Amino acid sequence: MNNYNFFTYICTNPKRTVLYTGVTNDLHRRMEEHWEDSTEQRKTFAGKYFCYNLIYWERHSHIEHAIEREKEIKGWTRKKKEALIATINPEWRFLNDEVKE
Repeated sequence: MNNYNFFTYICTNPKRTVLYTGVTNDLHRRMEEHWEDSTEQRKTFAGKYFCYNLIYWERHSHIEHAIEREKEIKGWTRKKKEALIATINPEWRFLNDEVKE
């Protein structure tokens, strides 16, 4: 069986005031899409609120697990999301360069 990569991620705006949780199979491409939307038409939540800075991600082998995790995280309070982010990125560094092609 093939090993697939799916990601649940959290990104934020430059001032770190808004959090967006999503799922993708290509983190680099998805962050580029968020960036493009924020500079052009702003059709999505991430685009409207400039959420294109990756601050947390986790890998899953199955899309169902990634989607379940996304839904779980979306239901959390901001405080709980901040605690999750702090487990791997306590400084809230922007991780976009770490997931480049």
